[in-house]
Amino acid sequence: MKAILLLLFTTLLFSSAYEKIDDWDENATKPTIEKNFRGGSMIKSVQSMAMPAQMMAKRSLGFSVGGAKDADNFYENIKKGYLPKVSSITYEGVFYDHYFETPMQECKELFCPSYETAVRKNPFSEKKDYYISVGLNSDLKVENFKRRKLNLVVVLDISGSMGSRFDKYYYDGDIKKEAESKKSKMQIANQSIVNMIDHLKANDSFGVVLFDNNACLAKPLRKVKYTDMDAIKSHVSELTPRGGTNWSSGYKKGLELFKNLDKDAENRIIFITDAMPNRGELGKDRLFGMVKDASRKGIYTTFIGVGVDFNSDLVEYISKTKGANYYSVHSNKEFKKRLDDEFDYMVTPLVFDLKLKLSSNDFEIEKVFGVPKANQHTGEILKIDTLFPSSTKDKKVKGGVILVKLKKVGSGKNLNLKVSYKDRDGKEFSNSKVVSFRDGEYFEGSGVKKAIILSDFVSLMKNFLVDARKSCHDKVNFPIPPYPMLKRRCFTPPVIDEHISSTWERRSCKLEVSDGYKKLFYLFFKGFDMSLKKESEALRILIGSKKTILDDWNFNN
Repeated sequence: MKAILLLLFTTLLFSSAYEKIDDWDENATKPTIEKNFRGGSMIKSVQSMAMPAQMMAKRSLGFSVGGAKDADNFYENIKKGYLPKVSSITYEGVFYDHYFETPMQECKELFCPSYETAVRKNPFSEKKDYYISVGLNSDLKVENFKRRKLNLVVVLDISGSMGSRFDKYYYDGDIKKEAESKKSKMQIANQSIVNMIDHLKANDSFGVVLFDNNACLAKPLRKVKYTDMDAIKSHVSELTPRGGTNWSSGYKKGLELFKNLDKDAENRIIFITDAMPNRGELGKDRLFGMVKDASRKGIYTTFIGVGVDFNSDLVEYISKTKGANYYSVHSNKEFKKRLDDEFDYMVTPLVFDLKLKLSSNDFEIEKVFGVPKANQHTGEILKIDTLFPSSTKDKKVKGGVILVKLKKVGSGKNLNLKVSYKDRDGKEFSNSKVVSFRDGEYFEGSGVKKAIILSDFVSLMKNFLVDARKSCHDKVNFPIPPYPMLKRRCFTPPVIDEHISSTWERRSCKLEVSDGYKKLFYLFFKGFDMSLKKESEALRILIGSKKTILDDWNFNN
């Protein structure tokens, strides 16, 4: 049985708020707001933002790839007893939860990759597996990093599904009862925006678009120093959900605020949703096309998914666009901390069009882990759209690694790696290095070893989800009662019709693990690095044991 299990394992590898919305900027006249600004309340806010950078003056920065910035949707579904979607867990999302040691020599460039090799014996085939980790290092220092002024437009989903609990699936049951019983996704989204506002500076510009069936310009794009941001926070906190979901309408309205594009600024749309569209998105090319076109113009997008039922399929695809990233929100406290630590990094892509070219008669690129477009590589060239600055701790970079599995096709040990990339101004850079493998089985450093362990974990989880979801019947096939036609100055009343489900809407499926997978998870867990806490907890839940240590777990459980 253990041999069979080993074989399997090794082959896996957002009422009343509406009536106020048109008045959001009524008090934001320049003389009044300048007076308020000089009064000091916002000055204190800006000064307080500068202190962390002063305190960390000697710290370096590294890089992480674009795309997923966490795998929280996967972990939260597991904790709540739901079967996650396959796309809820990605290699780059899991990597970004961890710090990696990325040793390097002296670095005097924006991007300085470092390399570690590893060779391990495949437990089934007895063949050797060859790996190279690419450490994403930089000569940037915290005290020298300064993001450009920011033109930020928040596009907020206020559809009916945003009124459901953030820890429940919207289509599972009594929507009204669920919304009244615990904090809703709308409340979490509103608070997330309020938290973001705290990170804006006087010269930044901020705008808001709301959408349900239709889109509404709630706040024009205007400089923070001319805006009563406390009033904006109050209006945001009062938003309530209603209506259907038209993603394209919301995103298109957001793009309209960038008609006079400031190329000397960071231009970004933050799109907040529970990712369950039921109008206007039956054709994938609509929203996807706009996001990609905006990217080519220098307008980048961050998607923030709210709730345990966040449909990662749609957003994962979009986030594979240049300059894009996405996050999941399941705890206001955790997300606020993340913004405190990472907001400036989140909105500042610095490296674009990165290419890693391998020159060797003895090795080819077989598989890549930790990149959104991991399957888009040849045997020689790996392409990466975007790198974002990332924090460091104890000389380790958060999410600062890409793992490359190589196929050995010759008898030699050397290979030449050349990296080329562009900075945000389009200037091109390149550097190269010869890397050699040693004899025997080894891990050159802790960074490559951790990356391999985590990639094994993600591969195992993805294959489990592929198998488990074959019996998951989560299609929505019941009508949603129409929402009442209330007076709303921002929106035309919704059309009263029977709900037609789209391919993106889903109920939950119960988390069930077969005996075979429980045993497989147990075998994997026995040799797992217990310091990887999120992953260890997920394995314990999947195995079904409440023990802290599972060494004595019996296969007959």
